[in-house]
Amino acid sequence: MQYNPGWNNSSVNLLHVRAVGPSDTLHYIWSSIGAPAVLLVATENRSSALRVNWTQLLSPAPAGAIWIDPPSSVVYSTAVVFTKVFEYSEAETLEELFYPTYDLSDFAWDSINHTLNHTALTAEFTGIPATDPSGSFSNGSLAFRVTAYEASGRDGPLPSLLHTANSSKVEFVLAGVAPRGNSSRFALEVATVEETGVTQKLRSARSIDDEYTPTIFEMLSLVAESQNDSSALSFLQWKATAYGSQTPRREDSIQCRSHGLQAANWTLPASSIVHAYFGEGVGSTYTISAINISFGGEDGKVYQEKRYLSWSVLLGFGQPPKDTFSPLVISIMAVALGTPMVMLLVGSCVVLFAQRKRYSEYEPIN
Repeated sequence: MQYNPGWNNSSVNLLHVRAVGPSDTLHYIWSSIGAPAVLLVATENRSSALRVNWTQLLSPAPAGAIWIDPPSSVVYSTAVVFTKVFEYSEAETLEELFYPTYDLSDFAWDSINHTLNHTALTAEFTGIPATDPSGSFSNGSLAFRVTAYEASGRDGPLPSLLHTANSSKVEFVLAGVAPRGNSSRFALEVATVEETGVTQKLRSARSIDDEYTPTIFEMLSLVAESQNDSSALSFLQWKATAYGSQTPRREDSIQCRSHGLQAANWTLPASSIVHAYFGEGVGSTYTISAINISFGGEDGKVYQEKRYLSWSVLLGFGQPPKDTFSPLVISIMAVALGTPMVMLLVGSCVVLFAQRKRYSEYEPIN
């Protein structure tokens, strides 16, 4: 993990996570320059490196300021941008009342230098609006907590996402932010940038196994697929839940819904690392898709009571991890389904044996 490589000023944040494999390298470049975003770049070279022209990156025209050296080693690249947070509530007419949008490109972000943990491979981007007329952020903040992984495993805290070494996690957190309505709900807008020939598909998978995330039976994945061979190139994956506590329990669950994956007909915020890497082709040569993730129950009172919201999403390369039944669940199912079958077979054998023995003791009636 490198913080602002080649730059000694901590007034801006750029975090480079580099994972080296036997014959390739995966690059994650996180930044809060402009809207919070992450670049995912896969290369076929173990020694590929990130290059940053800081003067150009911080200028009004950052196109070309970020690249991977050697450029020929790049086999795939994409970006995920967290653009806006919406706050809304339902009026008595059941119409949704939207408050002024929080544009994350207009936030002031703290330095992540003091939150960077090279042992745990974690960092936290924390910000507040540059201007806050309503005073909602006077005692609160918005954060993106980043975690990288060195091996496969499962997170301990809920929602206990299954991960691989090819993935990272980001946790979206609202803490202490005063809602502007009596039943406010929040939604996060997430945009993706893909090369030509790559399409985004939203998948939903349901399972009867909720061992690791109690009462939650749905997993959602936003998968980037190649149009040529339908192979998965990258993904975002999350459970259909958020939580209203720093130490989440089952009862802290907050309803989470995804709304309308669609091609975005707007441009991304200026001066972002996305423009710095992809150049001026964003929106033409590269396609932008967007999806809204909303949080809150039917009445929206969960956040109102606790003033805390956290939502975790896994992102990475290739196919998203697939949960399978654990040995414990398989054992329970085997006992639950197998015991009646064994009892039925044993009972049938006993009845047949008893009937045969009974009639063998008597002579046939003439």
